[in-house]
Amino acid sequence: MLIGAHVSTAGGLAKAVERAIERECDALQIFNQSPRQWKPTNYSDADFAAFREARDQTRIDGVLIHAVYLVNCASEDAELRAKSLTSLKHSLRVGDAIGADAVVLHAGSALQGDVGAAIARAGEVIKAALDETDRCPLHLENTAGTGGTLGRSFSELAALLEAGGGGNRLGVCLDSCHLLASGYDVRDAASVRATVDAFEEEVGLDRLGSLHVNDSQTALGSNRDRHAPLGEGEIGEAGCAAFLSEPAFDGLPTVFEGPGMSGKNVEAGDIRRMRELRDQGRAART
Repeated sequence: MLIGAHVSTAGGLAKAVERAIERECDALQIFNQSPRQWKPTNYSDADFAAFREARDQTRIDGVLIHAVYLVNCASEDAELRAKSLTSLKHSLRVGDAIGADAVVLHAGSALQGDVGAAIARAGEVIKAALDETDRCPLHLENTAGTGGTLGRSFSELAALLEAGGGGNRLGVCLDSCHLLASGYDVRDAASVRATVDAFEEEVGLDRLGSLHVNDSQTALGSNRDRHAPLGEGEIGEAGCAAFLSEPAFDGLPTVFEGPGMSGKNVEAGDIRRMRELRDQGRAART
């Protein structure tokens, strides 16, 4: 498992690598631009080269980009879908340029109307984004289910993958907080295993490409996306240890988004805590 954190790109792309190393990470996740604005950051070839050079000199072996929060591939508004497509293509092109493992995407929301129609609309945008870019994979993130967000269930994720063309560049990022909030129990090893088995049956483990490990402030099935420091929320220490040590997750980029133990940004102590929990979970399995 490539354990890491979401880090800032303030000061340049290469600064993200520096911050990840300061936090003792093996993986990192960044936003390729401000996550709450449409305006893209116009990086140069020199910026991309600096990132790749910095990464090549470190232990970082997993890189994810998180797409802009404004993206809603499922919107009934054609103009918003067009903006979403443009933004998503930009994220994928930055991913190509820095050698990212994937762009992670919240596919969109069906605030009103038919969910099937919303999935079809999202699939059209996702397929177009992949068709119009080159190499970087796209991972659809499961959601907590707040406000009609798509991907709250494995069946919805499977439908989104199919609607998006189902090609080998299309995969899934599973978030532990979102799993619990949407009704999938991950509070102990047996529950994590049952959830993995359900994912394998409905989606396929070959589609799982990355992980977000976050604890949850809110209870099982709450449909609320509220992160907590690892081991201090409803998933708890045992659940986080089980998730981090699940054998099916070996080798995957695994990003903690926070908050950290300080209640704010993720620091080196939080990454060490992740490894301690992983080792604790492994010991409990033997």
